Amino acid sequence: MKKQFLTNLIRDERGTSAVEMGLIVGLIVIAMFSALQGFANANMEIWTTVHSKVGASNRAATGG
Repeated sequence: MKKQFLTNLIRDERGTSAVEMGLIVGLIVIAMFSALQGFANANMEIWTTVHSKVGASNRAATGG
């Protein structure tokens, strides 16, 4: 009985597609995080530039 159960368990391939899908989803999430990190860095640079230019414009307008 145990031998038959173990044999069936080893030959069962129903869960393999779920594992494969999980791995694929994991790789997609890692790629998304990498892309978002690059986007966040570029976005931060843009807003830093805007902040400094607006500050310089305000100082020039107020004479300070």
